[in-house]
Amino acid sequence: MAENTLLNNRYQLETRLGSGGMAVVYRAKDLMLERTVAVKVLREDYSNDPAFRERFRQEAKAAANLSHPSIVTVHDFGLDAGKLFIVMEYVPGADLKTMLQTRGRFSVEEALPLLIQACAGIGYAHRAGLVHCDVKPQNMLVTPDQRLKVTDFGIARALGSINPNEQSKVVWGSPQYFSPEQATGAAPSPASDVYALGVVMYEMLCGRLPFTGNTAAELAQMHRSVPTPPPSHFNANIPPALEQIILKVLSKEPSARYRTADQLGRVLMTFNRATTISPVVEAAQPPAAAATANPSASYSAPPKPQPRPAPPVSAAPPAPAAPLQAPAPQPAAGIRQEDPLDIDWGTWALGLLAAVAVLGLVPLWTWVILLYSR
Repeated sequence: MAENTLLNNRYQLETRLGSGGMAVVYRAKDLMLERTVAVKVLREDYSNDPAFRERFRQEAKAAANLSHPSIVTVHDFGLDAGKLFIVMEYVPGADLKTMLQTRGRFSVEEALPLLIQACAGIGYAHRAGLVHCDVKPQNMLVTPDQRLKVTDFGIARALGSINPNEQSKVVWGSPQYFSPEQATGAAPSPASDVYALGVVMYEMLCGRLPFTGNTAAELAQMHRSVPTPPPSHFNANIPPALEQIILKVLSKEPSARYRTADQLGRVLMTFNRATTISPVVEAAQPPAAAATANPSASYSAPPKPQPRPAPPVSAAPPAPAAPLQAPAPQPAAGIRQEDPLDIDWGTWALGLLAAVAVLGLVPLWTWVILLYSR
């Protein structure tokens, strides 16, 4: 479809952003709401298939119900000039696959925050009953401020509509990233998305895919039966604990993986916090405390005692030290030191007045008694 085409009398196509096996993506202008959007126009042979049209409509409706910061929002979908299209949020930046091809592998510190965001978005879809079915770095958009958004839920299918025992001749997903069960044509599950996330993680940290082949059938056979090469063979900087997480995610059996992307995301968050906090804590500890906190540290023998140097010879004998004098006792804090000459005149005056008052009453009472006794 040519640029500057007006779709549905509303979306003005501006620039072609990319293309894939199913569709071409354009940056477009929503003339009604006056905002920039991304429009994915499907190939004509797909658009002419009535069964595919209905499936696409159902899947687009399901994707439009997803609202998450790590998922590209679906605004609209329709059919115009015999071509299906879907209107999505426009995300500036580049897809993760382009970044990998441009810069090579990521460090652990760079990869984990992006992977955690991907797990959050896909995990949200899993809770909503949707499987992405095509998790790959091409469907992960990264903004300049390192926010990741997962796109292309157009092929996601509601879990309730899938028979777990269903077998299909159609393999959903990309051969480099699909799970062993997808390779056999079995119905995908959340664990299938987890496997694909593991392949993305492997590629980000190793700079290469775990399996490469010349045909889709060869790749499918490798995903089903060939053991995954340890990531540390290609990147020695991957911590052993993270390598174990990757190998667990890439297990051939779905039940041996994490069940959902949410579970994988929580594991990666815990690992990320541990690797971020540990160096700071160890640096803040004194040497003795650090040794106690890390019992596996290698033991080193104490240094050998060195002979003490002889005192220098002086021409004159040293002057005798002054005799030590005991320090004068100091009164305890908060206690007043008594002065034997300090007389409390106020107390004495009050006592004298009381005595005068008592003695003055004696004649008065004597006179009263004598007066009434007559």
